[in-house]
Parts: sequence; C-alpha cells; structure tokens
Amino acid sequence: MEFITGIGGVGGSLISYVIPFLFVLTIVVFFHELGHFLVARWAGVTVETFSIGFGREIYGWNDSKGTRWKISWIPLGGYVKFLGDENAASTPSKDALENMTPEQAAGNFHAKPLSSRAAVVAAGPVANFILAIVIFTGLILAFGERIVAPLVAEVRVDSAAEAAGFEVGDRVLEISGTRIDSFRDMQMIVSFSADERLEILVERNGENVLLEATPTVYEMTDRFGNVQRIGLLGIGADPDPANALHVRHGPLTAVWMGVEQTWFIVSRTFQFLGDMIVGREDTSQLRGPLGIAQTSGQVATLGLAALINLAAVLSVSIGLINLFPIPMLDGGHLLYYGVEAVRGRPMGDEAQEYGFRIGLALVLMLMVFATWNDLTHLRVFEFLSNLLS
Repeated sequence: MEFITGIGGVGGSLISYVIPFLFVLTIVVFFHELGHFLVARWAGVTVETFSIGFGREIYGWNDSKGTRWKISWIPLGGYVKFLGDENAASTPSKDALENMTPEQAAGNFHAKPLSSRAAVVAAGPVANFILAIVIFTGLILAFGERIVAPLVAEVRVDSAAEAAGFEVGDRVLEISGTRIDSFRDMQMIVSFSADERLEILVERNGENVLLEATPTVYEMTDRFGNVQRIGLLGIGADPDPANALHVRHGPLTAVWMGVEQTWFIVSRTFQFLGDMIVGREDTSQLRGPLGIAQTSGQVATLGLAALINLAAVLSVSIGLINLFPIPMLDGGHLLYYGVEAVRGRPMGDEAQEYGFRIGLALVLMLMVFATWNDLTHLRVFEFLSNLLS
C-alpha cells in the first residue's frame, strides 16, 4: 500500500510540475528562436524550419515563404534551421555550400556576410533579454512597487551587523557603490553576498558613516521545503506595514526598473559562477530541467503573475547561458565568427568539427551533472532506496 501511495504522490507531483514547466519553457524558447528567425528574415536568409521541441513532429504547417513551423515531441528546447545548415546546431553543410545554385546562395545562411551571420546568432539571446525586460516592466506597471524604507529597526545579537557596528535608526544609502532605495534592494544584494566583504554607507544622526560587514551564510528553508544558502546581516526592517509605501510608476521608470532587474540577474549569475569556481558556492545549487520543472510547479501555486516572473528570470538565464563561448551554443558560433574576423577567413572544417564535438561533450556533461543534482534535491534516490529496502 505504501508503494502505491508513493507512486501516486510522485505521479501527482510530476503532473503539477510538468504543465507550469512547459508553459514557462515554451514562452522562453519561442522568443529565443523568434529572435533568430526575425533577424534571419531581415538579412535575407531562407528559414527552413522553426521548431519548438526536438524529435518527431506532432503538428506543423508551412508559411507563405516555405518555413515549416512545428511542435515536436521532446519539449526541452527548440531550434531554427536555416538553408545551408547540416543540423539543428547550425553546423554548415559542405555539400550545400558546394552545390547550391545562385538562387540558393542568396538565401544560404553560411554564404551571408560575417556581420549578418553574427547578428542572426546574437538575436536569440538578445530576444531573451528583451522578453525579460518586457515582463518585468509589465509586472511593475500592473502591480506597482511596495517600498519599505532601508531603515535599521533591529540589530540582532551576535550578528554580522552587530560586529560591523550597525545601530538602530541607521539608514542604508549604498552597498559597495550600489544605491539603496528600499529594504528590498538591500536584501537582494546581501542575500547573494554570503562571506563577501561589503562596504555599506549609512546615514546616522545626519552624518554619513562607512561600515564594513561580511554577511554570514544562512541555510533557509522556504515554504516548499527547498533549502537555500543565502547571506544574512542580522538587521530587521520596520515591522509596521502602515509605514510601507505602495508606489505606481510611469512607463519610462518601469522600463528602467525592468532593465535594472535584468542586469541584476546577469551580474549575480556571474558572481555565483565565480564563487562556485573558487569554492565559495556549493555546486549542488546548479539545477537542470527537473529542478526547473519543480520550481515552476511550486511558483505556479503562488499565481500566474509569479509564474510569469519566473519566465522572465529563466529567460535571462537562458539568454546568458547561450552567450557562453561554447561550441554548440550561440556564444560558440560568435566565438568562431570572432576568429574569422581576425583571420579574414573561416576556421577550417576539421577545427570546427572538433570544436562542436567538445562543445557537445561539455553541454552533455553539464546536463548530466545538473540532472543528478535535480534527482538528489527531489529525493528520487531516497525514494528508490525505500522501495527496495
């Protein structure tokens, strides 16, 4: 009976995760590929296929210019295939380049000028960043912003804040050069800065005082049972909700705030990767498709707005990852184009082939590692062990 209950629970969880996950991922992937598609059409490249997902086609149609739009069985990404591509990774087809007619050459992606090819490749990640900015802007316009003043209402005993010399009544002005307008601004920076020395400028009795503090590492369990490692100073905000302001912003301000939120995710991602390399961050924090699916399902319980916000965060992450200089990714293609610009001619076919193989191996290893972390976080191994014991 416990076995059946366990299977039922896992099955129910999978359903609640999969639908929000596919919703979020489809939005992000569609806009990424749409960026490639639109710039390719603008550059005169013939687009043969626009696919959401991989593998066998479920449903599709041809547009007036001959592009096959389709939805495929494996919903873990997508691709745009141009005339002259050998595969979905946009590897150039040598046969197509050698045997194309003048009409085909006009639409062949790999026969286009270097600047056009680079613009087409970069358009995917750029579209992801634009999507994130649009979503953040829309949410700010729709819901406004709740602002709690960055005033220190409490300094906890034996905390990093006490050691740094914080006092009740201090108003935080800047953290390591970043202006602070609300308590939330301060929380966002501190939570990503565990064990990192911060210079904090506060206003105290009409004078500016510079403090140095190192947030301590704190393991926080959220409402869904996920354990997260964050930085903590040990100061409290004004607990009276009546002192919080609800501010509505105009379109220009909302757009700027959307850009700031997008840049914050980019900068903190680089910080996390750097900390992970030097050992300050745990590599178990890396998540793969299963982890994203779990997060999507959990966030979906908070409402549509929260799920759309997650789509914006994921869009920034996918855009950024695709810019990494790894063959198989957009950044790898841009790296090849950079070499081509310096040499005055493309890299040799053999060098490109080895590069794509190395890139594929790196991507596969990262996926396996992230999926292993996902299975560990989801306690799948623990579940299987209990079934077998």
